[in-house]
Amino acid sequence: MAIESPRCGAWKGGVGLADLRTGRPVTGDEHSRIASDTKAWVATVVLQLTAEGRIRLDDSVDHYLPGLVRSRHYDGRRITVRRLLQHTSGLPDYLDAPYWEDETAHRWEHFEPLWTVRQALELPPPTDRPASGFSYSNTNYNLLGLIVTEVTGHSVATEIQRRITGPLGLRHTSWPGDRTTLPSPDLRAYVERGGRLRDWTDWNVSGSDASGALVSTAADVTVFWTALMGGRLLPPAQLAEMKRTVPDGEGGRYGLGVERYERKGLVTWGHSGFMETGHKLRNAVTGNGSRSVTLLVGSEEFDEDRVDAALGRLIRDLR
Repeated sequence: MAIESPRCGAWKGGVGLADLRTGRPVTGDEHSRIASDTKAWVATVVLQLTAEGRIRLDDSVDHYLPGLVRSRHYDGRRITVRRLLQHTSGLPDYLDAPYWEDETAHRWEHFEPLWTVRQALELPPPTDRPASGFSYSNTNYNLLGLIVTEVTGHSVATEIQRRITGPLGLRHTSWPGDRTTLPSPDLRAYVERGGRLRDWTDWNVSGSDASGALVSTAADVTVFWTALMGGRLLPPAQLAEMKRTVPDGEGGRYGLGVERYERKGLVTWGHSGFMETGHKLRNAVTGNGSRSVTLLVGSEEFDEDRVDAALGRLIRDLR
């Protein structure tokens, strides 16, 4: 866990073991897969490009990637960049394809984001969308990564480094590519299968791309969110766009790459993350960036409601 606030300053620490095999204790410096928290970093890049006039939120996907999204169910001429960012595009999640039903069958394989998009286009539209049209889909962000590359001539990984991790001095945040291991020290991650705890830390997550590939530490993630909500990464107009939300159908609200939480009158922002490796992330930051909490977990087995309630109490109590 890492926290930051005006009076408490910055703190990091943890409980438990970072590696069950060696007995190495958690210190708070561990590298972990931050999974879908990556979406907020990608959305920040897209909105920076919007501020520069290189991307327009209400332009169509087809404007940037002509002919790519064209199928019996989907038409990129009718889907905007904003709808990708907000998960209201109507595109299915490529991970819902039968190809991914065997959890570990493709653990070591490389996947191009373009292939994941084409895989999604073969699926029927989601059927469980609320009135807002929200339907969470990793396909949306892999498409956004392709748009960033088309506009800038660089990979989304390069743009994140150039625009976010470099300027903020985040030396422990990286794009893994085909690297299956985490930098040292690592937070090993465990899942229970067949009555046994299995270490699933090592994995090729190239297919996750702009929807969830980043590796970072709790401290780096906290710095990013503090800077984002504090207005250091986006002009006021683009930060306001990011915070325009729609109901997600489960009692929450989703903006442009960010989740809005409200606990007992306190509004906070963040983006949860879950990776098939077993890594999980929870975070919360106040709307002005003054108080921020990031929690990384090396197990898919924990009581999410209790953890979220604890994070809510913690960020309320920070000074």
